[in-house]
Amino acid sequence: MARESRVKKSLLNARVNMICYFISLVITFFSRKIFIDQLGLNFVGLTTTLQSILSFLNLAELGVGSAIAYILYKPLFDSNISKINELISVFGYLYRCIGQFIIGCGIVVSLFLPLIYSETQFSLNIIYFGFYAFLSSSLLGYFVNYKQTLLSADQRNYEITGYYQAVTAIKNIFQIILVNYTKNLYLYLSLEIIFSAIYSLILTWRVKKTYPWLQNDVKLGKKLFKKYPEIGKYVKQIFIHKIGAFTQQQLTPLLIYSYVSLPMVAIYGNYMLISSGILRLTTSFLGSTTAGIGNLISEGNKQKIYDTYKELISVQLFAATFFSCCFYFLGTPFITLLFGKELVLPNIIVFFISIHLFFYLMRGATENFVYGFGMFYDIWAPAAEIVVFVTAATILGNIYGLTGVLCGPILSLLFIVGLWRPYFLFKNGFKISVTKYWLLFLTNMLPLTISLGITMLIHKHWFLAEYLDNNWTNWVIGSAAFALIFAFFSFILLYPVSSGFRQFVHRFVNIIKKRKQA
Repeated sequence: MARESRVKKSLLNARVNMICYFISLVITFFSRKIFIDQLGLNFVGLTTTLQSILSFLNLAELGVGSAIAYILYKPLFDSNISKINELISVFGYLYRCIGQFIIGCGIVVSLFLPLIYSETQFSLNIIYFGFYAFLSSSLLGYFVNYKQTLLSADQRNYEITGYYQAVTAIKNIFQIILVNYTKNLYLYLSLEIIFSAIYSLILTWRVKKTYPWLQNDVKLGKKLFKKYPEIGKYVKQIFIHKIGAFTQQQLTPLLIYSYVSLPMVAIYGNYMLISSGILRLTTSFLGSTTAGIGNLISEGNKQKIYDTYKELISVQLFAATFFSCCFYFLGTPFITLLFGKELVLPNIIVFFISIHLFFYLMRGATENFVYGFGMFYDIWAPAAEIVVFVTAATILGNIYGLTGVLCGPILSLLFIVGLWRPYFLFKNGFKISVTKYWLLFLTNMLPLTISLGITMLIHKHWFLAEYLDNNWTNWVIGSAAFALIFAFFSFILLYPVSSGFRQFVHRFVNIIKKRKQA
């Protein structure tokens, strides 16, 4: 099995992911507008909450894929085909067990749908059809698509992303056509199952072509599971870690439904489309390095590992500040132009979503290195994250509505992501003082904060920010001006003081030079 460059794979991942991101972003917002206009806020809110409910069933999976991916780093680095086959067999066995468990839980949960949606305008027939359509699509991942973890661990996420986004885009196009001509909700939901099956077939074909030597056996996986006790240990630890972020993502729409209304879930979902789009954009670039980090740590060069972290954390902090600020200043005018002023949230809520987005974006580099080191044993941290989130969101949501609900994830992320995880990585991973992290953080954030202040002043006085929502031309010009001004001043102020940022710039310039020479 030929070994390819980590940098080459990371760049390919980033390039393909970026292209897919922009295509999918355009189609997503275009299709969502049509779905809201043609099917109504209530139906969009219904599908959102159904998917949230089903996501809780998928809790059984959390940890298995990540554990297998982590264990695959070393055999992939060593080209140990025999061990890879054994691990994928174990993975197939575990996923089949999880799939069977989810089928049982899904049937039980469906019995309570009449109680959950007792006040909705939709018939139980369409609710049940939608529930089982989404459930069937989800189950394909456990019985068919589990081999994609090998592609991910081998830094071939670009293949997964490319095929998935292509199939999703075509599905959305067909759904738009059906909505415009028939408005048939059953046909709309049926496409979820049909295109999930198509994606599974394509993915199976691609894995066979990429790894012709792959020979996994689910029945053999059951016997081999005892050979790899570390899988069970990592699964338990990662499960608890994953559940923290998962709870915030999936429970928030349900809390909004409980304390506000179903239409508010759809309105909030419009903003979350932008937020999740930004997360996909940053993941398409920085997330493409995840498997490479695991591979790098397998080599054991401590200085190289730490230098890479400095480089990635500087880029991550820049991205977190840049995109969270763009979201706050440019998001509402975008929503106004696309959906109308009646679907706009108050500024205070948009600010809270921006803060939440910042914490999510800044966690990437640290989390990737924690996972690369295999340090999953601080299981109290995600448990505490869940407790803080649920307690704060429930109490404050009952008092302040949507604003109170959004306080929950912010407080939990502040304590765990902002404070604990960097300390944990530096003490147990790098084995150096956490003071170095705070120096890195301040060295990067101080120039970024100054850049933001300058950008806000210029944007307010020279680019007439209050007219951004007048028409698309104003929005495009104003948004481009905001982004370019912030990026310019950030570069000017970051480059002299941040060694990690300078290292990233030099790496980028060298890559450009090599490409020109080639």
